[in-house]
Amino acid sequence: MGSFIIKDNNISFEDVFTIINKNLKISLNDDIVEKVTISRNTFDEKIKNSDQKFYGINTGFGDLHNVKIKDDQLGLLQENLIKSHACGVGNSVDSKIVKLMLLLKIISLTKGYSGIKIQTVNRLLFFYNNDILPVVYKYGSLGASGDLAPLSHLSLPLIGLGEVEFQGTTHDAKTILEKFSIAPLSLGSKEGLALINGTQYMLASLIDSVINSLNICKHSNLIASISLDAYKCNLSPFDPLISKIRPYDGQKNVSLKILKNLEGGVLHELKKENVQDPYSFRCIPQVHGATQDTIKYCINIISTEINSVTDNPLIFTKEDKIISGGNFHGQPLAYAIDFLKIAISEIGNISERRVFNLFSGKRDLPPFLSSNPGLNSGLMILQYTSASLVSANKQLASPSSIDSITSSNGQEDHVSMGANGANQLREIIDNLYDILAIETISATQAKEFNDHKSSKIINNFISTVRNITPVITKDRVLHKDIEKISIYLRKIREDLFL
Repeated sequence: MGSFIIKDNNISFEDVFTIINKNLKISLNDDIVEKVTISRNTFDEKIKNSDQKFYGINTGFGDLHNVKIKDDQLGLLQENLIKSHACGVGNSVDSKIVKLMLLLKIISLTKGYSGIKIQTVNRLLFFYNNDILPVVYKYGSLGASGDLAPLSHLSLPLIGLGEVEFQGTTHDAKTILEKFSIAPLSLGSKEGLALINGTQYMLASLIDSVINSLNICKHSNLIASISLDAYKCNLSPFDPLISKIRPYDGQKNVSLKILKNLEGGVLHELKKENVQDPYSFRCIPQVHGATQDTIKYCINIISTEINSVTDNPLIFTKEDKIISGGNFHGQPLAYAIDFLKIAISEIGNISERRVFNLFSGKRDLPPFLSSNPGLNSGLMILQYTSASLVSANKQLASPSSIDSITSSNGQEDHVSMGANGANQLREIIDNLYDILAIETISATQAKEFNDHKSSKIINNFISTVRNITPVITKDRVLHKDIEKISIYLRKIREDLFL
């Protein structure tokens, strides 16, 4: 297994994808260790030699920010913070998101502005490299003071509390610490705040959703190409001249990809009875392309956030300042999450419309793609299922960031709701795989009624599908067909980037 060394430079979205896709171990460059140590030492000296109140360091939290805490209770204050804020509920978060949260928290803390002890960072590294993954719950974050509840659950095992997933089983954190003969950490001043203030839940969830969105876009272009071929569509809308005078990168990319997918077939040679095709076929470059452009925007936001410090207060060693600010507020991520919710949902919306057309009994295709319609209903209800999922996604895509609710007795009076949006985005992604599975089944079934030559790319994909699920010759239960194709589509490939 390879490794990735965190150095004193920016880490890209592509770096993070490589780390998680190749399951790389993480280590710290010596310069990073020195930077974190200097930050902590400077912080300790400043607190020791000052009678000033510093938020959350020697005061209470939220609306209790004016309550002064005694010096001998500063460590207990931080442990109490983590325990009291671990109020998450709902289903536990997928372990791949939790592992991403650990990675992102390590990256943020090693920037040297958090005043964290290097021992605490090393414990996070130990958890990450040994796949000791804290149990984190889906709901509890308002996306404002960072992701307080999720990050508190992430941090509990560091002090011997909470639960962790290890080797596929859930254990008390204390049990796993004993297994590795390590003691719970004793937190110093500020460390609890550094651990639970931050946007790592929203960010980890968005990164995972963007990776899946890239995967969905790749599949959707290929599946749409099969639908185009089966529906005997005109290829003139994909002519590069059209994209040349509306030169969005996504539109150009999709047009070229569709033509490449169909290259070697004879679709372009077929005599067409219709001058134009429905928008769900004709406007694939414009719709799929706009989604791709939105994903690229989200990657830019992610790249900035990965390399940002989002806890509070922040320690500026060179300037000799401790500054309380608002970097933990999730608004930039919340907007990106909502934008992607809308954009990726449209991949499903236009896919369902193509399925509807394939079932319409037009273009030499039988109604509902049944060889014996009437006695057999064929694929009729697949469109119902797709429509149900598409409408569910429309409801989930309603922006979360336009909502806010006051918390902490009015001290935290505007929140981003980015975490709720992130939860909705993952649900949309799950639905999309099923929607595309339905179009895959429909388009490959439609090809059974074509007699014209298709491209090698399309024929190879159809062969892959046929190895998973056979041709539908008579009515059968299709639930398993959808499930099997959906599982196949979910597999993330290394050649992910558009």
